[in-house]
Amino acid sequence: MATNIFINLPVRDLQKSIKFFAHLGYSFNQHYTDESATCMIVDENIFVMLLTETRFKEFTPKPVSDAHTSTEVLLCLQMESRDAVTALVNKAIEAGGSAYKEPQDHGFMYGHGYQDLDGHLWEVVYMSGEPPKA
Repeated sequence: MATNIFINLPVRDLQKSIKFFAHLGYSFNQHYTDESATCMIVDENIFVMLLTETRFKEFTPKPVSDAHTSTEVLLCLQMESRDAVTALVNKAIEAGGSAYKEPQDHGFMYGHGYQDLDGHLWEVVYMSGEPPKA
């Protein structure tokens, strides 16, 4: 059974990406950080490896997608409240990201999202009921 998740994302400018995500409140594990990569700590068991495109290419034989023109992954984070959803999206926009759709209210779930500097899509949701069970 898995105990942690490490998501790997290619970025064009590592320092700009670090600054962007630091503005959103994330911290970084310096043990896994160098000039080509950093480990962003999202939560106790959720980590995002931000890798320069050159470094990312070392892990895959496939071409790297341009997330500005196609969606290679949709990341979704569950937050503790509707206000937390709105606050995170607003911080992302302040830091240079963009909203890629309007907020959606489905009654039991409220969601919004942002696009980071490299075009990766981040959904941010609050669910008023029980979280999904495995």
